[in-house]
Amino acid sequence: MAFDRWNPLNDAPAFPPERFGRLADRLGRILKTRNDILLFQTEAVVALEAVAASLARPGLKAINIVTSPFGAWFGGWLRRGGAAVVTLEAEPARPIEADAVTAAFDAHPEAKVVVFCHAESANGVLNPLEDIVAAAHARGIVTVVDAVASVGGHALDVDALGVDVAVIGPQKALAGPAGVSALSVSPTAWRLIGAEGGPRDSTLSLIDRRAWLEAGRGALPGTSAPLEFFALEAALDRFEAEGADAVLARHARAAEATRDGLVALGADPWAQPGRASHLVTTAKLPDGVDMDTLLAAAAHLETDMSAGIGPGAETLVRFNHTGQRARFEAVLGNVVAYGIALRRLGAGADVAAAAAAVAARYTD
Repeated sequence: MAFDRWNPLNDAPAFPPERFGRLADRLGRILKTRNDILLFQTEAVVALEAVAASLARPGLKAINIVTSPFGAWFGGWLRRGGAAVVTLEAEPARPIEADAVTAAFDAHPEAKVVVFCHAESANGVLNPLEDIVAAAHARGIVTVVDAVASVGGHALDVDALGVDVAVIGPQKALAGPAGVSALSVSPTAWRLIGAEGGPRDSTLSLIDRRAWLEAGRGALPGTSAPLEFFALEAALDRFEAEGADAVLARHARAAEATRDGLVALGADPWAQPGRASHLVTTAKLPDGVDMDTLLAAAAHLETDMSAGIGPGAETLVRFNHTGQRARFEAVLGNVVAYGIALRRLGAGADVAAAAAAVAARYTD
């Protein structure tokens, strides 16, 4: 059989080096920041680890807010670098309370860094970003925000809030590729990162990556991944054509419609309004319904439901309405599929009322 030697996914041209800086500027506009933007040719978890590695050193004390298993990773990375870490853990699968954060700051006045996730994809909760950042800055504490699952889905004005480091990935609300990521770094954060004892000659070194900025933001160090960056450009083209406000509104409506549908179905949404992610909505399974059995009962409907992740989320069903899924048909499909699965398992569910509730959010 003859082999077709050409495929658009193979032999891609190099990504033009002069366009890396433009990509950084476009991401900076989404974040509403004039801070430095660094690009990573990796998924966002590597960018998060790079921040931890670049900050951690003996003598640094950090407060790590844990609202999912992923938040715990950051504490481990900081400890590996010699930092002293105070773990502030929320109730299982719940957002952190602002008062608890303030109390931790007051109990550890020598802390220099606070780390937390804005919106959790693992359990669908939203942490009080504005309150945490304001309290931190009042005490001179550098803020590191995991905004991977919130950028584009929740308002995030880095400069107005004073966020020092924001790590983002385009694969969620921006509906882009998963193999690239980025972060913003404030002058205050750079001073802490640049203090003696940080890593060098490492892919995790932000100081090493700063050389890209100083050299004029041309070709990235190493071998670039052109397909990922072309895909990122395409995703940003689509995002900018729709408009940031419209994308935010679309995600907010998808979350509201999902919640309304679940309530009408007779289900129990997990996070309270104002404390819930616009990217993922979670609901607690009825007593006596097994997660694996529920997901198997809905599998033939090919919707986007999955189990929650981490302590406290074992009985939570996640309804994904992220990125291009933040639309009527996906929201309706998820809610109706959940109701059908519950009824197949003998649990009560008013599917017609749920469908009507979802539709009502999209009639204006």
